Amino acid sequence: MAASATPSWFDEIGAQPPIEVFEMNKAFLDDTDPIKVSLGIGAFRTEEGKPWVLPVVKQAEKAIVEDPAMNFEYLPILGLESFTNAATRMLVGADSAAWQEKRAFGVQSISGTGALRIAADFLSTVVPNITKIVYISNPTWENHRLLFLLAGFNEVREYRYWDAQKRGLDLQGLVEDLHAAPERSVVILHACAHNPTGVDPTQEQWKKIVEVVKERKLFPVLDSAYQGFASGDPDADAWAVRYFVSQGVEFVCAQSFAKNFGLYNQRVGNLTVVTNNAATIPNLKSQLTIVVRGNYSNPPAHGARIVSAVLNDPTLTEQWKGHIQTMSGRMKAMRGLLREKLEALKTPGSWKHLTDQIGMFAYTGLTVKQCQFLIDRHHIYLLKSGRINVCGISPKNVDHVSKAIYEAVTTIQE
Repeated sequence: MAASATPSWFDEIGAQPPIEVFEMNKAFLDDTDPIKVSLGIGAFRTEEGKPWVLPVVKQAEKAIVEDPAMNFEYLPILGLESFTNAATRMLVGADSAAWQEKRAFGVQSISGTGALRIAADFLSTVVPNITKIVYISNPTWENHRLLFLLAGFNEVREYRYWDAQKRGLDLQGLVEDLHAAPERSVVILHACAHNPTGVDPTQEQWKKIVEVVKERKLFPVLDSAYQGFASGDPDADAWAVRYFVSQGVEFVCAQSFAKNFGLYNQRVGNLTVVTNNAATIPNLKSQLTIVVRGNYSNPPAHGARIVSAVLNDPTLTEQWKGHIQTMSGRMKAMRGLLREKLEALKTPGSWKHLTDQIGMFAYTGLTVKQCQFLIDRHHIYLLKSGRINVCGISPKNVDHVSKAIYEAVTTIQE
């Protein structure tokens, strides 16, 4: 005899749609076809399609584990200071006015996502006169919208970014949209290697963006997920952030060490805060302590210890710089190889944008139906937006990928 249904608080709760990138990765893993290719999830892969643990990370981790003084005591609420100082210094530059004048500090976070959530909570509940309106690029990393809405922002607006016709930056649309933003709105800007497009403003274009941010009194939240990983040069990838500093703009910047250290599941992040008045820092730290306490209370230590060990040792830092050059070099090479193959096949359209873009992700310009065709017909897994992870391409599979794209473009015109 079946038991009668007992009413539940949860009976009327519906389901949310799955997270596309993780659903796509599961479909790839479940696919038994030997020709399958994963171009979806954002993680570095070797030419053999394997994850890479950076040798310098292994070296630092070994020393940490073997240190007799190592223990599992709680870190301070704002994190491991040797890590947050090193991360902040790497971002703003040791010679910057903000660092020299002690106007910049860091808060350890649970990777870049955690840093963004701390920023959103802090701006929503602590900083006065914020409009509770946040501007995100169109398109952007999908978590930006969710994080700020859950933190109490009332409205998420988009500013134009991707020009589909020229497959590049829509600077005019971007500037116009930020000019129209209410004063004291928040604007999220990608520091380098824009996700998902891989299209970054030039230095001259960044100057125009900073000008409108200052003119409209907008509060910038910078997202730096790829410093060093994008170009192989940490200083070049921090140019935009450092320009904000040089122009006297206060901001917060979310840093992730997932990609550039290969520490994906260690969740190593930092929220750098830059203020124009060093006297405000004790109050800011006290408020951020409450924000962190109410979120997760205390950050994890292991990954932060690794990054701290590397960035505070000149010899290890140089080894790390060699590793990020290896990773960025592979990404650049695969971009060039894919473009070469597509052009050799006389694939319709221009594919110059593949090598104009930077970083892990390439925004191909493929349509939703063309992407579905690649998945269904050729076992090539990518997001429906046409974003691909170029690390998933290798000399072994590039012919398969390029021929499949050629077939998709020539077969499906919508």
